[in-house]
Amino acid sequence: MTASSTSTSTSTEPPTSTAPVLIPVDTEPFPGAHGADPLPDDRPVAVRVQGVYKVFGRRPQEAVRRLKDGASRADVKPLGTAAVIDASFDVKQGEIFVVMGLSGSGKSTLIRMLNGLWKPTAGHVLLGDADLATVSAKELRALRRSRVSMVFQHFALLPHRTVLDNAAYPLEIQGMGKAERREKAQQALDLVGLGGWQDSLPSQLSGGMRQRVGLARALAADTDILLMDEAFSALDPLIRREMQEQLLDLQQTLGKTIIFITHDLNEAMHLGERIAVMRDGRTVQIGTAEEILSDPANDYVAQFVADVDRTRVLTAASLMVRPTAVVPLGGGPRVASRTMREAQVSAAFVVDRQRVLRGVVRDDDAVALLKSSGDHATSIESIVHDGVAPVSVDTPLSELFAPAAESPLPIAVTDDKNRLVGVIPRVTLLEAMVPPTLDEPDVPDADGTDEPSPTTGGDTIAGDVPTTEGADA
Repeated sequence: MTASSTSTSTSTEPPTSTAPVLIPVDTEPFPGAHGADPLPDDRPVAVRVQGVYKVFGRRPQEAVRRLKDGASRADVKPLGTAAVIDASFDVKQGEIFVVMGLSGSGKSTLIRMLNGLWKPTAGHVLLGDADLATVSAKELRALRRSRVSMVFQHFALLPHRTVLDNAAYPLEIQGMGKAERREKAQQALDLVGLGGWQDSLPSQLSGGMRQRVGLARALAADTDILLMDEAFSALDPLIRREMQEQLLDLQQTLGKTIIFITHDLNEAMHLGERIAVMRDGRTVQIGTAEEILSDPANDYVAQFVADVDRTRVLTAASLMVRPTAVVPLGGGPRVASRTMREAQVSAAFVVDRQRVLRGVVRDDDAVALLKSSGDHATSIESIVHDGVAPVSVDTPLSELFAPAAESPLPIAVTDDKNRLVGVIPRVTLLEAMVPPTLDEPDVPDADGTDEPSPTTGGDTIAGDVPTTEGADA
């Protein structure tokens, strides 16, 4: 639900003129804004799961047929146990994709089909052009060696081998020479922070260090895809957090495609670029952490995320709306004043032709300049207040309350080039703190056709899109 703040200005009206007026006409959210479609992702697909079912039991194909006809998991129980039901999703190259669910949801069964340990009863698992449902055993072994590595919850280290030889083990199986595999293994150990432990035995390491060896073993194989099944679940909370941060750091460096399985919601929200929520074998929602928090697909997901600290997950990018009252730096006071009157606000953000944020202009200043200079005033540059402290699109909700308290204006959101990309009204911050309720209808957007919000203050900048003359769109 897109929230926007509007309020009526009490400033003196400027003289009538036929000068161009900036009128908000486009009320559609822009890509990346709250309520809009996500920005396009043109990365190639690394893993594709299409209509995958996995049924264990006596008559799995009949169970799949009945499931496709609408039967429930319980309905097909006499035929077999439906562990995964009609799973479909794409994982992009270089993405961390998290599959989250409680015990029995089917997430671990799913990941075992992604590395070919189990073949799907129906459907397709594609690694590039290779379909794991149909490849031969020889082709599958080659894919595992070259394309996919796995990190398990339990470290599965060989106790009689050193840390270095454990990390090099997959390369030994591939037939790589001893010197070369040890060099690659050492590089992997250095990446995970175990540079000085290569000669130690697993028994001499802590749990977190042993899991680092498991991660180094997977990295040493230098595969494109990394599968992690509850990889950090057995670790103490502090060590677990350290491993999560290290995984994110490694992802920035290596750009691996990672599919991460967890039952921990906070872990999923922290790690996942996108998250698939599973329940009873079915994928009930796929989206970013912000999308799942803001727009849960059903009551189950809403209850699942009810206790999440929203201030650490939601960011400015997911909360911002388009600013209606935006005027060009080179515009005159008459245009600026009319813009604010049309938007029913008493201040407007000022941008240059590249939409770089230059400050704020107030309606009373524009009126005063117009009265003192008449039609001779062609620029508002002299009355622009430059004390605007914008935030970046990645700023978490927890860091937005301080700037909101310091100014009566909405928070300006800028990109890495300081271009104005959105604003966050105070009412939007308050709404973001409340989990969505599926049983209640959404409140209509403040798009100029609905009644203004009664909670907005008098010195605000509204949140829809203007079409302007004399400024870049």
